[in-house]
This record gives sequence, structure tokens and C-alpha cells, in this order.
Amino acid sequence: MLKDKRVTIIGAGLAGCEAAWQLAQRNIPVRLCEMRPEQMTPAHKTGNFAELVCSNSLRSDRLENAVGLLKEEMRLLDSLIMQAADHARVPAGGALAVDREDFSGFITARLSEHPMVEVAYGECTELPEGPVIIAAGPLASDALGEVIARNLKLERMHFFDAAAPIVLKESLNMDIIFPASRYGRGEDYLNCPMTEEQYFAFYEALIHAQEAPVHGFEDQKVFEGCMPVEVMAKRGPQTLAYGPLKPIGLRDPRTGARPYAVVQLRQDDREGRLYNLVGFQTHLKFGEQKRVFSMIPGLENAEFVRYGVMHRNTYIHSPGVLSAHYQMLARPDVFFAGQITGVEGYVESAASGLVAGRGMAAYLLDEPVPEFGDITAIGALGHYVSSYAGSDFQPMNANFGIMRPLEKRIRNKKEKNLAIAQRALEHIKTLV
Repeated sequence: MLKDKRVTIIGAGLAGCEAAWQLAQRNIPVRLCEMRPEQMTPAHKTGNFAELVCSNSLRSDRLENAVGLLKEEMRLLDSLIMQAADHARVPAGGALAVDREDFSGFITARLSEHPMVEVAYGECTELPEGPVIIAAGPLASDALGEVIARNLKLERMHFFDAAAPIVLKESLNMDIIFPASRYGRGEDYLNCPMTEEQYFAFYEALIHAQEAPVHGFEDQKVFEGCMPVEVMAKRGPQTLAYGPLKPIGLRDPRTGARPYAVVQLRQDDREGRLYNLVGFQTHLKFGEQKRVFSMIPGLENAEFVRYGVMHRNTYIHSPGVLSAHYQMLARPDVFFAGQITGVEGYVESAASGLVAGRGMAAYLLDEPVPEFGDITAIGALGHYVSSYAGSDFQPMNANFGIMRPLEKRIRNKKEKNLAIAQRALEHIKTLV
């Protein structure tokens, strides 16, 4: 017998939608609360569920990469987010990128039409009674954040995140730009090659460009995993050349030589009309973005359909507060999910929603909680956010470093990662 009639989920982002799906598929009624479109955020543009605001890429789809493993684990576990991603896939080499509108539209339709899901629009200003999953995301409203902090006595921490610009393909100079993926892995990226002279002219303009003001907090802490390109550039003249602009694995077909630096563009929609600047999250003023980014060879006359923006992210100090299943230790009827827990990234956020949804189902049905463990990518994330022992807890992406090492040492990195992945998938299959 259920402990209560339904579960309230606050937030219809990636995590909240995945949690709702996992519960609804187990015949547990869900009330999915979403403040958009009645109240928008600085980063969102639509009222659809699971809108992608930073990038349309869900990163690598290869098993030798931890996030690729995480996606495969989620596919085995009937993830709605992965169903949507595979449905809305666009070319991206070894990565999984999606058409944003198809992706969010698929999720919105599946949940809105589900008989076990009730959708409630409007901002939550109080915590509801009964079981609840808080998946408000990194853009939780101030009112909800205050309610969470007050009612659950949680410490709130903040960092700032940035989104990359998007350009119209027909406005690009394809006499300069060439299609290629690194190391000959297809032609899914568009590449803007730079000579040494062009690179340093761009670098000087970038580090002296005017930044837009960021309001809301005095301590403007930028997360290392999504750093604005201008902040990265100020760390040194070669930082970009060895970072997002590294030319390794690419040759300019006009010269046959490797460029000094390369700016890559990734397809952002199914039709291939829109491309985003890979690694170019920014909070420069819009006019400055147009001026500086137009210095990139091939983008001289680029039409920017969306400029980069800076927005606030919020997360709690999960160690000592949450279990590895994202359940509150002090309130077993409350789960958290998404980036508010301290996982970082689209896929990781959805994965935490999957774990929280299944964990809540087990709690309500008095069944054993699925033990993913740190031998899986999905379990290792929960273990990290619940058990991190350092003094400076920060958001974490999926990576093999937080997973349990193999008992047998394998020197070859690719072979080792594939062995870890195989071990993880064998365990996941026992939980399906």
C-alpha cells in the first residue's frame, strides 16, 4: 500500500521529468509542478519540459567515455530522457547531440499524455505535504530556494554558468570553414581555422572585451566545467589553443597543414540550419560578442540567432544531507534530483532523476532500493554527492575517476575503460 496517494515533483527539467516517468511507469501517481511559462528564467526560452539551455550536446556516446557509459546504463533502465535523445538525434560524430525542440517536445508530450501524471503550472512557494522530489534545477526561483533552505535547514551555495552563442549556417563563409571531426571521425563539425596571427589578434580582442554585469550575488563563482571563454582566455595566451581551440587531429584542406588553432561549430538543430560555437560559453555584452566572434575566420558575416548568456546555478551541500539515492537523511519522504544535488551536466542530471524516482518508488512500496553501487556510472554519481569527504564540494560530471577501480590492472586506457563499462552494464542488467 502506498504511504500517500501521489508524489509531488517540483521542476519539469531533465531530472524532474525522468523521476516522473520512473514513478508513473510503476503506477505511482505524480503531480509534476513547473513554473514556466507563467514565470520564466533568464536562460529558458519556452514553456516545454526539459528545455536544453546551454548546449544541444549530451556529450560522448562511446562506452570508453564515462558519460557514454552513463547513457547506455540509462537506456537499459527505461530512461525517458534517453528515448527522447535517441529520437531527436542530430549528427555530432562520436557525441550524442539533439534537435532541442524535438527533444523537449517528445518529453512534454509523453508526460502530459501519461494517465498517471498531472501537470501543475505555477511557481511553488511552499513545500507540499506528502512525498516530494525537489528537482527545481540550477535555476530555482529565489522564493523556492528560500523555502527549501528554511524548511529543510539546508545550506545553499551558488555558482555561475554560461551558454554559448548560436549562428545561422547560411551566413557562414564556407570558403574558409571546412567540415571534419577530429582524427577523421566523420565530418560532423564545422571548423574555423586560425593562423598564429589571427589567433593572437582574436585573443587580444577577447581578453579586453566588455563583459555584461552579473547581478544577484557578490561571490561570483564560476564552475570550472562550464567556464566563459573570456575567463579561460585570461588565464594565459595559450590556454584556448590548448583547450577548446586545440587543432589536434584536424587539417585544413586548403593548405594540407594543421592550423594554429580551430574554432569548432556543432549542429544545433535537425535540419542543420543552426550551429553553436563549441566551448564558447560567454557573458560578454551582445555587441562585444558580435564584434569579437566575427574575427573568427569564416564568421566575418555570421548571423547570431542567439548570443551567449550568463545565468545563476544553485546547488546544495549534499554530503551528509542526502543518501546515494538522493534521499534526505533527515526526511525520508523528500528526495532531491538534478543539478541542485551537485551533479553537473544534462545526462548526469537526468540520471539522478532516474535514481530518485526509483528510490521514491521503493520507499512508497516498501521494496528494496535498487543498489547501483559505485561500479556503475549512475551509482558512482550518487556516491560522490552523498559521500564526498573534501572541504570544497563542487558539482561533478560522470567520470571513471569516481567509479570503483578494477581488481585487475589494465595499462591501456581504452581497454581499461571498456572493461569498467562492461562490468557496469552487467550489473545494471541485474536491476532491469
